[in-house]
Amino acid sequence: MRTKAVCILIVMLIAAFASSIGWAADDAKIVVMNPRGIQPEIRKIPMATRPATLDGKTVYIVDTKYPNTKPFVNELFAALQAKYPKTTWIVRDKIAGYMDDDPNLWKEIKSKGACAIVLLGH
Repeated sequence: MRTKAVCILIVMLIAAFASSIGWAADDAKIVVMNPRGIQPEIRKIPMATRPATLDGKTVYIVDTKYPNTKPFVNELFAALQAKYPKTTWIVRDKIAGYMDDDPNLWKEIKSKGACAIVLLGH
């Protein structure tokens, strides 16, 4: 108990000494720059227009192969086929992950499909 009181007293004396000799904070102001720099303005891209009906259309379901999503993709495919029997549903896997481009798949969807559902995971 006595050592604790002595330690507290020593800390208080050091703080008082430091403030008297100028170790206290300086009143001068500094300028801080944002490390991200100047960000470009955000360009808003509107969502695609929805078709009035899916009857007779081809809709692609694109799986980006996020881990353990294949059972969900299969369930989604079965549910959509049951709910919209007049629509052609096609399931395709991307060649790589979400961030990697798959130009052949996008070309196929643009030429043969009316729209696409791209699954991202989570």
